[in-house]
Amino acid sequence: MLITPRPGADRRNIRKVLNDVRFKAMALRGPAAGSAFSRLLKYLEWATAAAELLRSQVSDKDIGHLVFTRRYESLLGNCGTLAGTDQQRLVNGLVDLEVTERIQALEAAGNALEAQIARWTGNEWFVVADSSFYIHNTVALADADLHQVLGLPPNEHLRLLFPIAVVDELDSLKDAGKHQARWRASHTLGLLDGTLSGSTFGILRYADNSGEPATWRGEVNVEIVMDEPGHVRLPITDDEIIDRAVAIQTLAARPVRLLTCDTGQHTRGRAAGLKVTKVPAKDPGPEPDWEAQDKPGNGTRAKRRERQAAQQEASTE
Repeated sequence: MLITPRPGADRRNIRKVLNDVRFKAMALRGPAAGSAFSRLLKYLEWATAAAELLRSQVSDKDIGHLVFTRRYESLLGNCGTLAGTDQQRLVNGLVDLEVTERIQALEAAGNALEAQIARWTGNEWFVVADSSFYIHNTVALADADLHQVLGLPPNEHLRLLFPIAVVDELDSLKDAGKHQARWRASHTLGLLDGTLSGSTFGILRYADNSGEPATWRGEVNVEIVMDEPGHVRLPITDDEIIDRAVAIQTLAARPVRLLTCDTGQHTRGRAAGLKVTKVPAKDPGPEPDWEAQDKPGNGTRAKRRERQAAQQEASTE
């Protein structure tokens, strides 16, 4: 599983806490002095201390998966009835099983964190764009100059990250959106499919260091960031995208740039600690003459409506 960091957490601290909690759990395994009931109490004390250490680093959902499992709840709720000598073997077996599984879960979380950190160590600018950018930017993604949009030197490398929530939203727009939204969504997804070829990472634009340095162009990579198993999305997709971008920022240990055409998303992203670039959408042009629009027209359709109204009035007399 890939953990979800708390906002402001440091990935080095997360890694350290995961290891510390796991090592303390390993000390609970094997034969121990005292009764099985005293061993149960030591396990419950470990769980409380582990949750306290993890609470400032990872989400409550992660703590539930790593520490406060259903078996923990059962052992905690019934610990008062498990003190008898006839239950020694049962209690020892349950504690052994639970401790072993907690160690495995903590190790898997640590390994997933290490793998993610290793993937995100390159010298790149990290960028997350919401659906509004792909739909309302003045040009489609294939023709967009992301360096210019972001105000970055053209020879810098970029990684354009697609939280899977963005991909799902584009999928829905290509089937149910308006004309431009349908075309842009299909265009973006088609470009992703062609670049990734079934993977989650690919190169959208290769670096070009030929010629004079002033003409060099940086590489643009794309990556789909999947939801970890058991992840529950936030009810509002815009909030989910920002939440994912903040988590990426912590795990990658670098700023994540958010691209959007929406004023509300711009404000929410800034409030969450992201550096946001609001891209102007299509200019609506000068304000129409609303009074003139409210007056009856004199075109063919207007005259037809007048004739129909007159005929209906005459038929009712």
